[in-house]
Amino acid sequence: MFCKNTNTALFYGSVDKIPVNTWKILNCENNVYFHRDFLQSIQKNHPEITFSYIILVNENELPIAFSTIQIVDFYMNSIQKNFYFLKSLGRKLRILKDSKPLKLLISGNTFVSGEHGVFIKPNENKQKVILELAKAINHFVNSNKTLKNKIDAFLLKDFVNESLSITDELKNVSYHPFSVEPNMLFHIDKNWQTFDDYLAAMKTKFRVKAKKAYSQSASIDIEEITFANIEEKLTEMTTLYQKVTANANFNLSDFNLETYKDFKEKFGEKYILKAFYLRGKLVGFMSGIINHNSLDAHFVGIDYQLNKAYAIYQRMLYSYVEIAIHKKLKTINFGRTASEIKSSVGAIPQDLTMYLRHKKTITNKILKLFLQRIQPTPFQQKFPFKK
Repeated sequence: MFCKNTNTALFYGSVDKIPVNTWKILNCENNVYFHRDFLQSIQKNHPEITFSYIILVNENELPIAFSTIQIVDFYMNSIQKNFYFLKSLGRKLRILKDSKPLKLLISGNTFVSGEHGVFIKPNENKQKVILELAKAINHFVNSNKTLKNKIDAFLLKDFVNESLSITDELKNVSYHPFSVEPNMLFHIDKNWQTFDDYLAAMKTKFRVKAKKAYSQSASIDIEEITFANIEEKLTEMTTLYQKVTANANFNLSDFNLETYKDFKEKFGEKYILKAFYLRGKLVGFMSGIINHNSLDAHFVGIDYQLNKAYAIYQRMLYSYVEIAIHKKLKTINFGRTASEIKSSVGAIPQDLTMYLRHKKTITNKILKLFLQRIQPTPFQQKFPFKK
């Protein structure tokens, strides 16, 4: 995609095209989601997505912010049964159509929950930067005839409550905020040296539940997936991953598990991949990455026919806790979905807000009514720890 640069923004169609000096000035690569290797791996393995990158610059033409742009097709059938009323409302308001997908431009990471779409250098005016980003996105689309005709809507995703005083500036340029499923965030107690310390901190009911899960999954062998052995496992892993995505309420895009090969090669032990075997058969896998002092859970795959009997998913959640304690990390980002069972392990909800704007003015005004109906799925928050 070619786009003419402006006085405040530079546009790139590939990570490789961004100058080395720009990365040095931004100094953003200590966050893995803004690391060249991570972004290159995602782009390389998802040719069905159009990737672009916006660098915002100051009056001295020095980089001050960075945003990843992904253009995806949002299909009606990606809204699952639990959100059928949204399908119905979307049809009535003519926002969603069965005949063609919604062409969506996203600032953010399509595959990961959290603030991974916009990096702003410290000491910059963040409200001003967000508005400049919205302006740059407009220019990116309007200066390209093909994009201008195709893009239906713009989405800036996954901002935590602490950022809303900044991102609410987007309301002034016709973006509408709406709440989505929370990220389930787990805080590691600094006094926990072992998994047994974690169990000891739990109320009896939840400690018994954890031990039962370990008992049920005792016959499961957990193996490390490495760069050397991943190729032989990918087909089975993909099958299990597809079983999980089929149950998801929303699915913006399918993740290509071939990306794991790049992640293991480039990030090594920082990228967590474990396979769960029952009598030689792959029945599950878990993935995640260590980012700063956090373990971010990524995709999992589960054989649902065996999940209940062998507590596969529950054991995965405890495995994330084991890894985080062993590596002396501070938090686990469990991501969205399955909020209640994650809360029973000790996670608490971290609210997330997205901002959406439709290209057509009248449709965008109607969109506000549509978005007001979107609410996170309610769940019963568990409190597993002693006071």
